Amino acid sequence: MIDFDQELKKFHPSLEVEEAEDAIYGNNVTDMTDIMIQMMNELKGGEM
Repeated sequence: MIDFDQELKKFHPSLEVEEAEDAIYGNNVTDMTDIMIQMMNELKGGEM
C-alpha cells in the first residue's frame, strides 16, 4: 500500500507552478467590470 503521509513529506511543488502563479496574479488585465465602469463614466461625461 501507498503511505500517503510519507509521500506528502516528499512532495515539493515545481518551480514552473510557482512562476505561473506569479505571472497570473501579477497580470493586470481589463475585465468586464472595468469595461462597464469605463462605459458608464463615458455616458455620464457625455450627458453633462
